[in-house]
Amino acid sequence: MATSPRVFTADGLTVRLGQEIAVSDWLTVDQARIDQFAAVCGDDQWIHTDPVRAAASPLGATIAHGFLTVSLLASLMRDTVGVDGMATAINYGLNRVRFVTPVRAGARIRARFVPAAVAAAGGGVQVTWSATIELEGSSRPAVVAEWIVRYGDSDRPPLRT
Repeated sequence: MATSPRVFTADGLTVRLGQEIAVSDWLTVDQARIDQFAAVCGDDQWIHTDPVRAAASPLGATIAHGFLTVSLLASLMRDTVGVDGMATAINYGLNRVRFVTPVRAGARIRARFVPAAVAAAGGGVQVTWSATIELEGSSRPAVVAEWIVRYGDSDRPPLRT
């Protein structure tokens, strides 16, 4: 069951720089989700879409695309943390991403969020998040990323600099 997002002001995030502020609920990355992503992005390599062949591989199962896993940050964040008074959140980019551990079909992931930087930008606020996607049962994360999100206080996206 999803919990309500924890909401912070921009100033509240600023005083929490470098501190973990939120952890998402667990999300199962099942084969159906992997297959849907493969169909959308055109990457239907067997390690993602052929459970029989992948079972005989060193990984022992199909795995989620790294880009699928990192794309789940948006929904994991939406359900976990928000910025008070901001009507829009726009993915502004990534400075760093590392796909540390493969996510096997059926695995559960969750994300941890740490504000790394907060600044005024484009009529709103830009937050650089240190995000870690954990893999249940693994001592190593699935993904570590430095993710930039711009928040705006109106329905107009905060894209201008």
